[in-house]
Amino acid sequence: MFSGIVERTAEVVAVKNWRGNRDFTLRTDICGELKIDQSISHNGVCLTVVDIAGDTYTVTAMHETLMRSNLGELKVGDRVNIERSMKPDALLDGHIVQGHVDQTAECVEVEDADGSWYFKFRYQPQGGGLCTVEKGSVAVNGVSLTVCDSKEGEFRVAIIPYTYENTNFNAIKVGTKVNLEFDIVGKYIARLMESYRR
Repeated sequence: MFSGIVERTAEVVAVKNWRGNRDFTLRTDICGELKIDQSISHNGVCLTVVDIAGDTYTVTAMHETLMRSNLGELKVGDRVNIERSMKPDALLDGHIVQGHVDQTAECVEVEDADGSWYFKFRYQPQGGGLCTVEKGSVAVNGVSLTVCDSKEGEFRVAIIPYTYENTNFNAIKVGTKVNLEFDIVGKYIARLMESYRR
């Protein structure tokens, strides 16, 4: 489980395909603190560390993950938001994030708000709690954010300078595909409501 508070970004230094899977090797300054079999969120996708070498580590994404997220588009030089899993005694500064991406969205507008930014995203509504609510939570590329201007299939988020500078939001522009994980509470409520209707 994660909180959506991105620790830092890591640079993709190698991409290797094998059968239906893809290995990503990333460089970060916390490799000395990592261990094999550790779970780390990458743009909101929970992946397992399979190798560590110096200041790089490697994770593997399977075909399902590549199809459901933006990881399939990663190339050498790209920066990825990373977060290690929460400790049981940690403060929940963001919201409950599972690291299970629901779907992708496309950035359709970036607005300069005099020192901060508004990013608008559009996604394909699918039901089952895969939606946003005004002032609710959503994870975009693993970043815990508060929704504003929530509409069906569309929402905006406000990004402060710290978040812009310390995540890969500074690389998002119109047309960029991002990963979405909708609020887990909303998904459970939607499932319960469906079962009551039956």
